[in-house]
Amino acid sequence: MKIAQRMEKLSPSVTMAITALGRELKAQGRDILSFSAGEPDFDTPDIIKKAAIKAINEGKTKYTSVEGITETKQAIINKLKRDHGLDYKLEHIVISNGAKHSLFNLFQLLINKGDEVVMPAPCWVTYPEQVKFSDGVPVLIETDDSTKFKITAEQLKKAITPKTKALLLNSPSNPTGAVYSKKELEEIGKVLEGTDIVVLSDEMYEKIIYDGSEFTSAAQVSEDMFERTVTINGLSKAVAMTGWRFGYIATPKIKIVKAMIKFQGQVTSNVNTMTQYAAIPALEGKADKSIAIMRAKFEKRRDIAVKAFNAIKGVSCVVPKGSFYLFVNIKEVTDNSIKFCEQLLEEEGVAVVPGLAFGAEGYFRFSFATDLESIEKGIKRIKKFIEKY
Repeated sequence: MKIAQRMEKLSPSVTMAITALGRELKAQGRDILSFSAGEPDFDTPDIIKKAAIKAINEGKTKYTSVEGITETKQAIINKLKRDHGLDYKLEHIVISNGAKHSLFNLFQLLINKGDEVVMPAPCWVTYPEQVKFSDGVPVLIETDDSTKFKITAEQLKKAITPKTKALLLNSPSNPTGAVYSKKELEEIGKVLEGTDIVVLSDEMYEKIIYDGSEFTSAAQVSEDMFERTVTINGLSKAVAMTGWRFGYIATPKIKIVKAMIKFQGQVTSNVNTMTQYAAIPALEGKADKSIAIMRAKFEKRRDIAVKAFNAIKGVSCVVPKGSFYLFVNIKEVTDNSIKFCEQLLEEEGVAVVPGLAFGAEGYFRFSFATDLESIEKGIKRIKKFIEKY
């Protein structure tokens, strides 16, 4: 039996592979500290769990419409209006099994063979893989420490070709924590005026933002951007609902919504019903106190970790404005991030993700979504490893 050729386009997730290897070594009795997974170490807030239990006890366990129940869709609409001043209708929303699922659906319905999707690099490992699987071409615009890992309007203008179908933005970013300001998004929007380019705005980390900064959604910077933007979001990171699998899109582009419902209807149908009910209090802001507590702890960890990494000779780290990752520069230490990370795990029992996996050699991603004691212990091991590397 032969596996379909389309699978050859798809590379395994490096983050998942390293996380799995770390767990395997830990099961063997090794003292492993893992900073590879993008998962908050906090539990889902009680108010959300209670909403799911209530739904189960009330027998709300049947199929729903493919795009989600009205109550949850309305909660999404209210959230987007409250947080960003955006006006959506029920027919503008589709709920999927996590933002990763939303993105896969979008690429499948938008991309024809050879269509280009422009995205800043470094970027989440899933973006280019899903584009390639959909017969598209990922076009990576390189960024680095000097630009705080953000593209400029001028870079975008140069990257656009007649084949450009979409611009994929992720703010706050995985893996860098970069956050685009309102002015930067306005400048990007001006470049797109007069084109048919769709903006796919992944805003999964919008609630995890630091230094008192204000998050700006791509769709809110102008009427033109609102009309061309598909906002992708969910609850995995903000309220520690990773395992619940809840993501959604919002867009006034009815053609996209209808196509997504049609596609999802033949692949997964609805998101599990209990999760949809559990999401309502989170979307209504009833878990905001829990979010604030998590964010404050993340910020404290960030500050301690950045200071510790920048004290290591040959290592530097830009202070991330959002998410819970550091993208650590090790170019003075090595030009092979995969080999570096493999040896670090084997010799010191520390799991981090090589920068090459995100399209940027000479870095590694360090997740500080874990306890402070482990972070400090892990960085000490990394320092020891680098000194002898």
